[in-house]
Amino acid sequence: MTYLVVDNCIKCKYMDCVEVCPVDCFYEGENMLVIHPDECIDCGVCEPECPAEAIKADTESGLEKWLEVNTKYAAVWPNITVKRDPPADAKEWDGKPNKFESHFSENPGEGD
Repeated sequence: MTYLVVDNCIKCKYMDCVEVCPVDCFYEGENMLVIHPDECIDCGVCEPECPAEAIKADTESGLEKWLEVNTKYAAVWPNITVKRDPPADAKEWDGKPNKFESHFSENPGEGD
């Protein structure tokens, strides 16, 4: 089992999860974070920290796409271990559906 970052992180990119991760398995894209599935130790401490509820256990059904997204981009985006402020308009994007199709960016984030 692993935890995965899903659609609602896009354009919200809260980083509360980064601060609590004991193994630093978060990676940063331009407008979302991902978890490296092979580095995640399945402790679950990140899940309740996400204000956007964008972290899910891979045991939930229908997350196959998100396992692929997290795996692919954790391999190319920079690791992030320090929490930074979310985008100024994060609250406006929180909860909007289908953000992956219209707003996902493959560009890497700032990293540490």
